[in-house]
Amino acid sequence: MNNEEHFKNVISHSKEYGFIFPSSEIYDGLSAVYDYGSYGVELKNNIRSYWWKSMVQLHENIVGIDSAIFMHPTIWKASGHVDAFNDPLIDNKDSKKRYRADNLIEDYLAKQADKIEKEVDKAKKRFGEKFDEALYRSTNPRIKEIQSGIETVYSRFKKAMEDSDLTELRQLIIDCEIVCPISGTKNWTDVRQFNLMFSTSMGAMEESSNLLYLRPETAQGIFVNFLNVQKTTRMKIPFGIAQTGKAFRNEIVARQFIFRMREFEQMEMQFFVQPGAELEWYEYWKNKRLAWHHSLGFPAAKYRFKDHTKLAHYANAASDIEFEFPFGFKELEGIHSRTDFDLKSHEKYSGKKLQYFDPELNSSYVPYVVETSIGLDRTVLAILSQSLVTEKLEDGTERAVMNIPHFLAPVKVGVLPLVKKDGLPEKAMEIFNSLKWHTYCQYDEKDSIGKRYRRQDAIGTPYCITIDHQTLEDNTVTIRDRDTMKQERVNVAEMENIVMKKVDVTEALKRL
Repeated sequence: MNNEEHFKNVISHSKEYGFIFPSSEIYDGLSAVYDYGSYGVELKNNIRSYWWKSMVQLHENIVGIDSAIFMHPTIWKASGHVDAFNDPLIDNKDSKKRYRADNLIEDYLAKQADKIEKEVDKAKKRFGEKFDEALYRSTNPRIKEIQSGIETVYSRFKKAMEDSDLTELRQLIIDCEIVCPISGTKNWTDVRQFNLMFSTSMGAMEESSNLLYLRPETAQGIFVNFLNVQKTTRMKIPFGIAQTGKAFRNEIVARQFIFRMREFEQMEMQFFVQPGAELEWYEYWKNKRLAWHHSLGFPAAKYRFKDHTKLAHYANAASDIEFEFPFGFKELEGIHSRTDFDLKSHEKYSGKKLQYFDPELNSSYVPYVVETSIGLDRTVLAILSQSLVTEKLEDGTERAVMNIPHFLAPVKVGVLPLVKKDGLPEKAMEIFNSLKWHTYCQYDEKDSIGKRYRRQDAIGTPYCITIDHQTLEDNTVTIRDRDTMKQERVNVAEMENIVMKKVDVTEALKRL
């Protein structure tokens, strides 16, 4: 199964098994808006909880808030979103499809880089153990030609983005002979800027003075509450403020399932530091956040850092943690050194001081900020994409299984009576009622035991407890492991401790 087929399988599996549904589906849906089903919301809640505990509970100098979605409109003027929160938009005249110009060029560069890797892979197979990859990359004429082209395009692209040169972006698309994926033509419009904020109004009258925006990020709610939090929690620099919540962006191209949506959820932490210490903390949080992603148990090769081509107006350093989705490496989390831009800008526009008095220096200053910002929905997609596999079994049949990390699985334990008679359902319900106080369980007595195992595999349940006739005799049950399908006979008195040790998030947190 290739990556495109796998991605389609993830989307269909997500709907079939109650993870994610198209929003307003009975009305033919709403573009790039999705609803989380029964298992999707549990997975999402578990990820959010794991992030919150690892960020707030495990750090004595990080606290949380929950700021409002509606905020004073001047906040977005101060933050730069009103004037600078734009993406370069381009249309294909034949397909009538709209694209981000920078994404078209980035995709082109990625394809060129793939060409080099394919050349190297072919050479590895041809030359075997004698193959000198470094020498081949530096001397092969074809690779040198492609690499030179990449560097030329990248240099022009970087300058165009830094200068907001829309004419040059269009010229790059033309020079690279980039075609529309739908029409296959190069009939492009001019590039123009498109502001991504949704606007609304407050009150009975729709006047310009009542204009509000749905927040495009959660960070500003942290910045405007900086002094409130610092004073009430008596935090000393360095310290952080964490928040999770919805954000809204009128994306030009919302695509790739829940990767890019118009309504999405962020998990952000703003870390306030002394001026001059920000780059040291920037490196610290880069490593700390990558370790968090690695703690999920997926291959390290699935993650990489990518420095920004163009720094945002507020940053002096920025890097993304990218994950290899079925459609390629894409941003999962951003780590940014935001300098003192936000607090100083809010000082200017509000007329209020947002400074920290440092008792060690006996002076006040505007702190610098290091931000970690991760997409919750993108993390859900990364886990679904990486976890869903189809396995061929010894008897020739196949099973679809979600190898979701145990501590994040929507359902931790399936409780299954072997048959729906002979007192087994009553005993199974007794065990279910005992376990449900400690973790999320599911009771299932419908269909054959084999079908029920497959159903639990498909939603990612790590363990199934089967109650059979022997249970009534000696008070033992079988615990079936999702990943190995092996079964272990244990006493009911030991069952709870065995299962909880394997699914408890505490064990994962200890590994961080």
